[in-house]
Amino acid sequence: MRVICLSLLLVLGFSAAAEQTTVLRCEAMIDVTRGIVLKHQLITVVDRKISAINAYNPSEDDVDAVNLHGMTCLPGLMDMHVHLLSETGPENYANQFRLDPADYAFASVKFAQRTLMAGFTLVRDLGSSDNLAISLRNAIARGDITGPRVVAAGKSLATTGGHADPTNGRNRILRGDPGPAEGVVNGVSDAAKAVRQRYKDGADLIKITATGGVLSQAKSGQNPQFQFDELEAIVKTAKDYGFKVAAHAHGAEGMKRAVRAGVHSIEHGTLMDNETMRLMKKHGTYYVPTIIAGKFVAEKAEIDGYFSELVRPKARAIGPMIQATFARAYKAGVKIAFGTDTGVSPHGDNWKEFVYMVEAGMPEMEAIQAATIIAADLVDSTAVLGSLEPGKLADIIAVWGNPLEDISRMGEVGFVMKDGKIVKHLVAH
Repeated sequence: MRVICLSLLLVLGFSAAAEQTTVLRCEAMIDVTRGIVLKHQLITVVDRKISAINAYNPSEDDVDAVNLHGMTCLPGLMDMHVHLLSETGPENYANQFRLDPADYAFASVKFAQRTLMAGFTLVRDLGSSDNLAISLRNAIARGDITGPRVVAAGKSLATTGGHADPTNGRNRILRGDPGPAEGVVNGVSDAAKAVRQRYKDGADLIKITATGGVLSQAKSGQNPQFQFDELEAIVKTAKDYGFKVAAHAHGAEGMKRAVRAGVHSIEHGTLMDNETMRLMKKHGTYYVPTIIAGKFVAEKAEIDGYFSELVRPKARAIGPMIQATFARAYKAGVKIAFGTDTGVSPHGDNWKEFVYMVEAGMPEMEAIQAATIIAADLVDSTAVLGSLEPGKLADIIAVWGNPLEDISRMGEVGFVMKDGKIVKHLVAH
């Protein structure tokens, strides 16, 4: 039986709360488990859980219900790849030398709030420095600040000079020789120690950078950056500590190594080939596409000075390719969970990923399922989240109109309930 970290239990909201009853009157409700839309549904919430779902007669008023007229109710959305501590901009690299960890921490408060108001009630934060996402997760779980449930990886694991090496682009005096505590792995022993350090830090999962990346100050955006024995050691040690492993990867060889080693998800997957897809299907590996991030960096690469001259050509080459890869992976039957890499693109715009997924050929219902019941499976929380069913935690949102007819409606969130508490309710549209 997997070990479940105490921190993850906090993320999922297992804490005492005052009893209260709220009834939501939904004009329509999406049942993501069955893939159908139900008209005129009452959702009764007691304490923090859904206690009942029943049809109502639209000709009868109910003054005691929260009226969501004109809206479609859905489970709270889940984004499997965000970075809540920052947003990409032309000053990002210089800000590493100007700003203190506290500056990033305070900025994350508004990013977390924007994310929740956009209807995302759970996110995986896949990489932050100074364990800030872990602290943010804890602050939200305590109720100190407003935000989504956060499943936090802490510091990503890289190799020397790899995509998440924190000293890339520094001068010799500042460069040093970071090791496992800083998330830099060279060899099997380092790999195990780095995972154990994330456990000590209080992380919920492990994030590795299996290949080069776009925004790092390094030449290649796609080369494999771990040896297979290092990947095996990471996955094996992670299993001992109850961690899943998410692998950033653009190049095919790095993806294949990561999938064979047993990672649970491939992030971005830009240059995924047919063999990689076959391997992912064989191993049950999830694909988290992040189309919006690719489009965003490709657009900004055309602005002089937005990215460094080392990053710019990578953004131009890799960014535009992700949507087409997603389309091929979907047609091939690879398991897909919703993810955006938000923080690269602006927080609160996560919903645009739905539009890009549908453009690439995924039906609207399946795109919504990727951000609800399927994403819940990736974070091992289908027992309590991911669908609207009696007994599950009351993470419920509502969007104006019918998103199955117009997927851009996912950007028009008029109601958000997290953990049985209403945090957003627009009464007019």
